[in-house]
Amino acid sequence: MLSKNIKFQNFKKIKIQNSLKLIYYKLINQKNEKKNLINTFTNSYVYSYDRKLLKKYKKFKTYNIYGMGGSSLGAQAIYDFMSFKINKKFNFFNNLEKKNELKKTKNKSLSIIISKSGNTLETIVNDNIFPNKNRLYLTENNNNYLRNLALNLKSDIIEHKNFVGGRYSVLSEVGMLPAELMGLDSKKFKQFNKLILNKSFVTNLLKNVNSLYSLIKRKKTNSVILNYDESSHNIFKWYQQLVAESLGKNSSGVLPVISEMPKDNHSLMQLYLDGNKNAFFTFFDVLDKKSPKINKKNVTEKFSYLKRHDLQSIKLAQKQATKNVFKFKNIPFRSFELLNKSEETLGELFTFFMLETILLGKMMKINPFDQPAVELIKKETKRILV
Repeated sequence: MLSKNIKFQNFKKIKIQNSLKLIYYKLINQKNEKKNLINTFTNSYVYSYDRKLLKKYKKFKTYNIYGMGGSSLGAQAIYDFMSFKINKKFNFFNNLEKKNELKKTKNKSLSIIISKSGNTLETIVNDNIFPNKNRLYLTENNNNYLRNLALNLKSDIIEHKNFVGGRYSVLSEVGMLPAELMGLDSKKFKQFNKLILNKSFVTNLLKNVNSLYSLIKRKKTNSVILNYDESSHNIFKWYQQLVAESLGKNSSGVLPVISEMPKDNHSLMQLYLDGNKNAFFTFFDVLDKKSPKINKKNVTEKFSYLKRHDLQSIKLAQKQATKNVFKFKNIPFRSFELLNKSEETLGELFTFFMLETILLGKMMKINPFDQPAVELIKKETKRILV
């Protein structure tokens, strides 16, 4: 177990390196530094918006999030995972868009335009092509395009703190402002202070990082997520960016691949089982307490064993069968089973994966906070357009 919210099965047992322990304790001791990323994981972090502004914008029923990568992936993961508690509509503009989701709600919805630099090309283009009268901008407090545009439009501006990188921003204004507008409680996402006092969580986190580091050194650099929960797909789109952009440097890194299960038993599983042994796997599922039942009247004799099952038990059987075969073939895997859907559970998962990525980067002697190669494409694109 990681906690009461998440059942966790780690990779095979491996001794935690002392160097990793030192890195971990140095990292978590930064939680009280106001201008530090780790502080955003805690409830002591001070947002650059207040309750008055929240109240002003909670009147809308439809919201449009404009943002690339970490500027929108975290909010979209929250929206999909927590949809059962949300009675508002959120549209996400997270690529160069052709569709116009604003047609039906134009001037009755709120557009939230998010870019740390304020100069993100795709975000600027989408805001230009699909404008809305009601706009709220979230960007750094400096001389950038979106901030200057917001000032000209007399739109409200929320500061994106310059020490918070986009892919680590889900527990800052970038993820928590949309969460509040969804009607969720941002305080409940902040599990960091509880988790670092939880011996089981810390031990599993460090053993997990140590195992990942060992696997990467053995040239197992494909991280395949076997996802059995449809509402969690965008959690792993968020995770994909977090891992790829943080660790893909100096001719090394990890390639995160999302595999939708059990569908991919019929397409990719053959490769996973008998292809190149360059991958490790993450089984992921959420306990479903309201699973559809099998209609016994429509089951033939050949499949009569299905009569005593529901969708959840069938899925669990497929997942356990896959684990058994992985064990037989000595394929490395870990497993997460979320026991409930809540802000606390999702906050714990966000915290685990961000800490995991930072610690793994430190072990690999890689800076997990920059993305120098991507900047080359931005500069080259501008050169071509100019």
